[in-house]
Amino acid sequence: MEAPNFLEFIAHALHLPNFMVFTWFIMLVIIVLAISVRFSLKFMPSNFQNVVEAFISGMYNFVEDILGPKETKKHFKLIASLGIFIFFSNIVELIPWFVPPTSSWNTTIALAILVFVYYQYLGIKHNGLKYIKHFMGPVWWLTPLMIPVEIIGHFARILSLSVRLFGNIGGDDLLLAVLFFLVPALVPIPVMFLILFAAVLQSFIFPLLTTLYIADAVATHHES
Repeated sequence: MEAPNFLEFIAHALHLPNFMVFTWFIMLVIIVLAISVRFSLKFMPSNFQNVVEAFISGMYNFVEDILGPKETKKHFKLIASLGIFIFFSNIVELIPWFVPPTSSWNTTIALAILVFVYYQYLGIKHNGLKYIKHFMGPVWWLTPLMIPVEIIGHFARILSLSVRLFGNIGGDDLLLAVLFFLVPALVPIPVMFLILFAAVLQSFIFPLLTTLYIADAVATHHES
């Protein structure tokens, strides 16, 4: 039995949605790869190690340009983990019969809620009650207007993060399914590359927005 069908069998046997079982599978793959890379590190790096180190270093420097050295050390693990998980979850849509977890809104909204809770926690941790005060606006007489506007704006970030990722990957997955149905012997290569580009792009945008939200929460502390 092929791996994808086996995963679907597990989902059916456990009465779980397909995307959930495929999420566990991708998490297992990432953990195995991480352990494998960890124990294969060499003082004189191989070509593969050079590529991995260059990628992580580039990602770290990019985040550091936004958050600064101190905050990057604290939050890079979460940001990088989100990027890696989303990347693997996106690209599996190129494998026939695989269900990309990010094509389900349940997955993307869970990630978005995680980011929302995390940066709100940082804002309160860094600023205390002053973080809540910034929801009230610059002057007291604007408070009745600013509080609902700020609350709606912050909760809109959950929808923005989740719907953007879900919509792009879900749409790509549907397009691939239609193409495989119509021309199963030859899926147009340009379409495959386009979908791959979109999958990689979305795995970059989500961590980028997460970094900006964290920077915004931390910046309030410095400004207050």
